[in-house]
Amino acid sequence: MADEKQVLQRSDAEPQLDYEYSIERPQAAGKTLKRLWQTTAYAHGRLVLILCSVLIYTALMIAAPWYSAGIVNLLWDTIKASQSVGAAFQVTWRQGGEEIAFLALLYFGAWLFYTFQSYMMLTFAEGLNLRLRTALSEKLNRLPLCYFDGQRTGAVLSRFTNDLDKVSEALQNGILRLFTSTGLLIGSVVMMFQFHAGLALVFIAFALLAVVVTRLFSRVTLERASTRQQKLSLVTGLIEEAYSGQVLIKAFTQETRSAAKVHAATEELAWATEKADFAINAIDPAIRLINRLGQVVIALFASYLLIGGSLTVGAFQAFFQYVNQASEPLTEASYVINSMQSALASAERVYALLDEPEMSADPAVPVALTQAKGKVVFDHVRFGYADAAGPDLMADIDFAVAPGQKIAIVGATGAGKTTLINLLMRFYDVKSGHIYLDDVDTASLTRHDLRENFGMVLQDTWLFEGTIAENIAYGKPAATRAEIIAAAKAARVDFFVRTMPKGYDTIVENDNENISTGQRQLLTIARVVLRNPPVLILDEATSSVDTRTEMEINHAMRDLMAGRTAFIIAHRLSTIVDADKILVMDHGAIIEQGTHRELLQKGGAYAALYNSQFAPV
Repeated sequence: MADEKQVLQRSDAEPQLDYEYSIERPQAAGKTLKRLWQTTAYAHGRLVLILCSVLIYTALMIAAPWYSAGIVNLLWDTIKASQSVGAAFQVTWRQGGEEIAFLALLYFGAWLFYTFQSYMMLTFAEGLNLRLRTALSEKLNRLPLCYFDGQRTGAVLSRFTNDLDKVSEALQNGILRLFTSTGLLIGSVVMMFQFHAGLALVFIAFALLAVVVTRLFSRVTLERASTRQQKLSLVTGLIEEAYSGQVLIKAFTQETRSAAKVHAATEELAWATEKADFAINAIDPAIRLINRLGQVVIALFASYLLIGGSLTVGAFQAFFQYVNQASEPLTEASYVINSMQSALASAERVYALLDEPEMSADPAVPVALTQAKGKVVFDHVRFGYADAAGPDLMADIDFAVAPGQKIAIVGATGAGKTTLINLLMRFYDVKSGHIYLDDVDTASLTRHDLRENFGMVLQDTWLFEGTIAENIAYGKPAATRAEIIAAAKAARVDFFVRTMPKGYDTIVENDNENISTGQRQLLTIARVVLRNPPVLILDEATSSVDTRTEMEINHAMRDLMAGRTAFIIAHRLSTIVDADKILVMDHGAIIEQGTHRELLQKGGAYAALYNSQFAPV
């Protein structure tokens, strides 16, 4: 059923961004932060604990150098006193030992609170990640089919993987670094002024220089990372094209040309990566160089003050501890800012998906309908995408099907065949008119109850990773092994299954090449047989199999359709000559309907289409 994703589908040629290399900026950072705050309402108490822990940790880290200044001065005075009387210098509990032990307790307390806040932030981040991933999973089940028609699979999957991982990483590391770094920077600068204002001003001057350089590097890094991202998308697309199109490339002897395109693109990517990596890796040494130059100037100035008696030895070493504590946040500033920006951009994309329009709600008081007889009526149905410009895709679709009838739907690609089936299954909602199943308006049923009455055999087979038995029982998970085997026999697949290494317990995957296309199709038929629905929807399932397999599939489908209402999307008209009614569609309208004989006698569109398939060469 792949012939009608024709209106809102986006081009696959659109470059897909590689989030690992991107440095992104959010479009509405304030709004996204507010949404995150609302999402984490359940854990605001935990955030308060984390913030309190950060404050205590910062206070301990600020207090330790100040306290160490007194210890160093005490030890220095004791050393000088011992030397003046020719006695040996000793550290006792009452002479420096008690103070050193208290300093050790300060550092131990800082470690304890840092460990506590790291653990609390980790559990907070993973809890938020779990909530958002769960919300996304539930959201996908509420999105209309037209949303998936217009999205690339990779773009949707990236919300669950790259984007949520970025948010989690930023919360675990970025925010924690931001809190602690801000506290240490402010506290250290304040304490520097307590020791000597002139030295503090020298540090601030070099710190401002480091901030300016960081901003300049950030602009260059953003531009070069963006270029690398574009080149990487191009290489990814070419490699995917070369991999998936190997048969065609070899058939037309285009190996050299394909390899040359990939080689040229990878060379451009290598050059873009070199420039981006240089900019990214150069910023840290540049900031550290500025910091080291500042420390040299401060050391010279402080030495002058120390010699002049304006600064004690303890204050000298304590001041440098504060310089180191304040310099590290400046070095990490670029990383933290980029990390937070990228995380907010990722969170924006997550919330954008969560804000997508959903399917219309099921009726508050639905009608119950189980095991319908199979009567179907389309009563003057109109349909068009709500946000699509132009005329409706379908207008005045009107026909009736009696229980047990076989209805064929034919027409050119894009005629509306699949759209009609999607309306019947309520994958889309009609604009006007009504669709009835056993005289019950399908809009008055829940989608679950409605679809319980249908079984689908699609042109594109789909098997998930699991056993053959689990795949057959997909529509009826509680089925017994005996029921599964009976369905397999009815679908003429039992013999094939028993030749597999573990029979019905053989593990298969959707891309398993050990199972042929025809065998996979028979397994999907067995899946529908086991479900035993009153209404069948059958896509042309034999277009890509050999004649022998086609006969097996046709026999299985003939047995499956016995006594059931069946809608068949037909491409080979020879397979539907015995249909009770044939609907000929063109541009979303039914232009002819009747039996095969009636339509041939009419000599219209169906007759022309039929004769074109069987005209002599």
